[in-house]
Amino acid sequence: MTTALRGRYNAGMGNELRGESGHSAEHFGDTRDHWWNIDFLRLMATRWRLHEVHDVLDVGCGVGHWGMLLASVMAADVRFTGIDREPRWVERASERARARGLDARFTYRQGEAQRLPFPDDTFDLTTCQTVLIHLPDPAAAIAEMARVTKPGGLVAVAEPNNLTESLLLDSITNDASVDTILDLVRLQLTCERGKIALGEGDNSLGDRVPGLFVARGLSEVAVHVNDKATAVFPPYTTDDQRAFTEDARDRVARRLWNWSEADARRLFLAGGGEADRFPELFARAFASREAIVRGLDDSRFHGIIGGEFYLVAGRKLPIPR
Repeated sequence: MTTALRGRYNAGMGNELRGESGHSAEHFGDTRDHWWNIDFLRLMATRWRLHEVHDVLDVGCGVGHWGMLLASVMAADVRFTGIDREPRWVERASERARARGLDARFTYRQGEAQRLPFPDDTFDLTTCQTVLIHLPDPAAAIAEMARVTKPGGLVAVAEPNNLTESLLLDSITNDASVDTILDLVRLQLTCERGKIALGEGDNSLGDRVPGLFVARGLSEVAVHVNDKATAVFPPYTTDDQRAFTEDARDRVARRLWNWSEADARRLFLAGGGEADRFPELFARAFASREAIVRGLDDSRFHGIIGGEFYLVAGRKLPIPR
């Protein structure tokens, strides 16, 4: 980690965007750079033959974390283009590239994942991170990503199954009753189904991405699981641990579960949940967040933070000769 980045961690997570209304603002802090082990990405660079890549498209780039991480395991002359539907994220990504001396290699512009503003067969690698889970038609986005990829080029995405995280039991949540644990899983699943019903995406799409790749004609489809898992235990001094503890306290302070109470209610009802059950379920979910913070305060909390996070890749078939 660079001295400058370490300094930002010592001051906190470094997410000045938290609390803004823009899509994914809660997740654009410096901790996003720590979703992956760099040695694992180097391994993936070998498996994906990234030494053959010269032009990369980062779809739904946000403020640029994923593309810049990939750049760290690729040749210094590889060119990156990022697109995002939010103009302010395009501006922020450009600022981050300039601050890191990467602006000669990175270009950002506004655009939609399902209508990519590029000609056919433009990029050697087209990629995204946690973008398909927020789209009403991920298959259409995959088709677009394949379209702008050169024949023989690679389409690679990083997408999770977020529901799995609800079954990770730490030292605090493991003490809950079976009924409480199952209720929290039911609440999350119902909200995720509501998100699908509203056309806002599928938070646990990751398991089904390989099939979508095959359906879109991509070949050599392969799946790898992100090997990064964060162990949190007292005295919570590592960068990852401090990021988790700060985020946990911030969410309780702002009364956030996985969503705000209003958003959770909206998704829960859209997913077929019963209106009279929601107050009790949300209260249980938020109480579990509060219990974790109390466990952090008195050093009783320990556990693993993670869930299933997949890298799915496939190649666009070469043009027959």
